[in-house]
Amino acid sequence: MIDPGSYQPEPLRRWHIPEVVDKFRRAVLAQQTAAAMDIPAIIGGHEISIGELASVDPGDYERVVAKASSVNSEAADEVVAGLADAQRSWSDRSHTDRAEVLMGAASWMRERRDELAALEVFEAGKPWDEADADVCEAIDFCEYYARQAVVLGRGGVVQSPPGEDNRLMYVGRGVAVVIGPWNFPLAIPTGMTAAALVAGNAVALKPAEQTPAIAYQLVRALRESGLPEGVLAFVPGPGEEIGAALVAHSGVQTIAFTGSKDVGLAIIEQAGRTQPGQRFVKRVVAEMGGKNAMIIDSDADLDQAVPAVAQSAFGFAGQKCSAASRVFVMQPIYDEFIDRLIAHSATLEVGHPSEPSVVVGPVIDADAHARLTGAVARTTGTVRFGGSTSHIPERAGWFVAPAIVDGLPPTDRIMTDELFGPVLAVASVADIDSAIRRANQTDYALTAGIYSRSPATVERAVLQLHAGNVYVNRTITGSIVGRQPFGGHGLSGSGPKAGGPDYLKAFSDAKAVSENTIRQGFAPDYLS
Repeated sequence: MIDPGSYQPEPLRRWHIPEVVDKFRRAVLAQQTAAAMDIPAIIGGHEISIGELASVDPGDYERVVAKASSVNSEAADEVVAGLADAQRSWSDRSHTDRAEVLMGAASWMRERRDELAALEVFEAGKPWDEADADVCEAIDFCEYYARQAVVLGRGGVVQSPPGEDNRLMYVGRGVAVVIGPWNFPLAIPTGMTAAALVAGNAVALKPAEQTPAIAYQLVRALRESGLPEGVLAFVPGPGEEIGAALVAHSGVQTIAFTGSKDVGLAIIEQAGRTQPGQRFVKRVVAEMGGKNAMIIDSDADLDQAVPAVAQSAFGFAGQKCSAASRVFVMQPIYDEFIDRLIAHSATLEVGHPSEPSVVVGPVIDADAHARLTGAVARTTGTVRFGGSTSHIPERAGWFVAPAIVDGLPPTDRIMTDELFGPVLAVASVADIDSAIRRANQTDYALTAGIYSRSPATVERAVLQLHAGNVYVNRTITGSIVGRQPFGGHGLSGSGPKAGGPDYLKAFSDAKAVSENTIRQGFAPDYLS
């Protein structure tokens, strides 16, 4: 029996315990010496080897982590047809039956937690704590959505006057396509896939090209936990090929996407075009990034604010849609704040995340490296820290040193663009009104934060900052499923919030049933 009220987030590893460190170190060493993994595609319940898509260690890009199948656009019809057939029987199962599969997948991942996190260290370049947290979040999504599905299965609350029985029930929409990112390569695909499945949909999972091996572990977890064959297709391959073909397909009813604004808006535009033979309106659940700001009030506790800003900006090399990329500091404390931020940032170790002391690992690929180093090299501001190769390990990895830049005009791309890396813009402001106005000068509205000891200032910021998630006197990254439902406004996403009570409804259609219960006479059921 699944108790909807018993959800608790998976506890993070306690890295100060030597036994915990030693156990994970062994998992890292095992992964470091492992041969490249072979990752199949799965279509119609059958494993298929077709083409090749290689993923490499971004901290040592000469090492291949996995060789995955590469599905092209020609397979889209077969993928969707197989899912449509499987979805009919899957949707007939109760929400509770489907939730049991998610609970099983959570247990499967929990038993292999170190193994999964170690794979993330090498395929995604995640430091130890970030990799462990990603696996925990994947477990949390399964546990939380399983319990939310039980609630959804009870239906909505509607009135039923005497003589009439009214019900509001939620049913699966059909075939869903999940397009996952590389930066949270297990957690985010798990959240989108688990929600779509438990709501009664069949799913095609298109993982990021950079991290197919990690995403495949979700497929293993679900299949080994009783998910019927054919209900989940796994289609690694180029997004512009198989991803685009599935988004445009007339048989796909729902698309869940996490990634860049440009790609997300293109998906939304494509989904709005009704294809020949399409008899429904497609729904898009999109999370599209941010240009997130933190405000440091003149009365802020800098002992707390400085490390929180550094962690928010440079943790996992700033490769989070929630990461801090702009900081607005009150003029009276500006010099002290930036001096302390530089000193703290200088203590952050840059290197291969297989080492437990590393905080800033590599960026994901050569394109990211060129984009970030180019932005710092061409900035019109003053690089106060970073931007020097002296901070970068001498190895074949895509390393970018954390950079702190100030003196920026509002039009500099470090102030305006989502660079998705360890580059932080810092600016001095006169008062809280100026800080809020500057923070809101962006098309994005994902996360924001403020450090202040004034309740009135905090309340004003909470009300006036344009962001889906506002954090007070803490980091602006690290939302926890069931506690901080995550998702933005503006061009940061289309909602609803992941890890919150509204999310499953995005993958469901509501059906109202009304029955007249005042019968005239009695008609016995006929036995066949």
